[in-house]
Amino acid sequence: MNNSDIFSKEMYETGFVCDFNLQDGLSEKAISTKRYLSQMKGMFSDEEAYEKALKEEDSVIYEFYEMGFPETDAHLGMGTSITYPGKIGDEYYFTKGHFHTILETAEVYYGLSGEGYMLLENPEGDWKFLPIRPGVAVYVPPRYAHRTINTGSVPLITFFTYRADAGHDYGTIETKGYRTILVEERGIPTFKANPKWQEE
Repeated sequence: MNNSDIFSKEMYETGFVCDFNLQDGLSEKAISTKRYLSQMKGMFSDEEAYEKALKEEDSVIYEFYEMGFPETDAHLGMGTSITYPGKIGDEYYFTKGHFHTILETAEVYYGLSGEGYMLLENPEGDWKFLPIRPGVAVYVPPRYAHRTINTGSVPLITFFTYRADAGHDYGTIETKGYRTILVEERGIPTFKANPKWQEE
């Protein structure tokens, strides 16, 4: 069973209430998709620290719940994302991040608990870090890849919504990464150039 099997056609047409817990981001109906450290190979800047951490434990870096709406422009996809606290070397745990397959697609994230940043970057090279915490909404404009980064000591939990047919392009980020990364220096989140990123 997948998330699209949970709801009937009638529910889509008449509306329904999602069951996301606003404290922990969990759902009793939706099925979680988990991303383990082993699935993040090549994405952290410190390869030696990555390999060492992976030998110790294949940790869950983040997971997310989607409600499985029909993938058409008439619907909105929604769900929760849970990014766990931790670091690989000095680099904070993050989600893989993605562009939307339909590049001209915006997305909104709303902070439920924890703290961190949303990294945004467009194909032309413009990038920014936007803080996210409980009660803060982050608007991701069209054409921007986005990644959630947990800089705190508890899970960073967000609620998200986007055009349901937008799709997800993870491949570009897996191949190139982002131009900028967020690391801890002297106890403070600090952005710096990604040493692994290269212009095509």
